[in-house]
Amino acid sequence: MSRIGRQTIVIPTDVTVTAAAGQVLVKGPKGSLKRPWPAALALAITASEVKVSLRDASRASEQSALWGTYAAHLKNMIRGVTEGFGKSLLVEGIGYKAVVSSDTIILNAGFSHPVVRPIPRELKVTVEKNLINISGFDRELVGQFAAVIRAIRPPDPYKGKGIRYADEVVIRKQGKKAVTA
Repeated sequence: MSRIGRQTIVIPTDVTVTAAAGQVLVKGPKGSLKRPWPAALALAITASEVKVSLRDASRASEQSALWGTYAAHLKNMIRGVTEGFGKSLLVEGIGYKAVVSSDTIILNAGFSHPVVRPIPRELKVTVEKNLINISGFDRELVGQFAAVIRAIRPPDPYKGKGIRYADEVVIRKQGKKAVTA
């Protein structure tokens, strides 16, 4: 049984949670998020908390896989519309740089051409020197966009060049040694 799913989720005063037609909607000061909700899970919503439970306890083994996952999704949705989420990426290497231009990010990452990626409307992306900051209220969208940017030029273990998360540790490898006779 899920320990995460059994916990009650506290709703802040400026957030509303509603469930209807197989979907859950969370509205807050930063925006609103909607997610499909499985029929196997029941939501008990009061003014100050939400309780996620199983509808049919006899089929608990099939449904318990969803229980903790969807409870965590609901917690992330509530946190997103109140506080928001953010990721930071470092661009390292000679000639490597990033520029934000209206709704696109342009990266010079050692290729013969600049790499242009569109920025989703829900995200805010800023660049300061070699630091790319991505922020938004949807945790999955922030993480996915950060992963797309990092995948353009992952960090090189030999020279340390590339795009990496700010808190990521790249273990450096030793290169070839010259043999002296």
